Amino acid sequence: MDTLLLKLMGREFRISCKPEERAALQQAVNIVETKMTSIRNSGRVVGLDNIAVMAALQIAHESLTGSNQDKPVLGLDIESIERKIEAIEQVVDASLNSGGAPKNASLF
Repeated sequence: MDTLLLKLMGREFRISCKPEERAALQQAVNIVETKMTSIRNSGRVVGLDNIAVMAALQIAHESLTGSNQDKPVLGLDIESIERKIEAIEQVVDASLNSGGAPKNASLF
């Protein structure tokens, strides 16, 4: 397992991933960062945790419905999406509570 240092909304996260999953994880980070920035810039949602939850919900919804015309449907089943959202929430909660994500937190 490799450790990848990610940055979302100015916060750093250390994530464990297999070397062959590194590129896909970076793409996922880019999608999440773009969505979170868009939500923050809209001014309708305040607070990193609220922005993260809204981004996760919007990404999951777009994945399930194929409503994002700019990106292909991710092809994940609902259970997989729910597990990934829970993992993201745990990392965000840990970061907010301790000032940083747990070392080697694995989202994927």
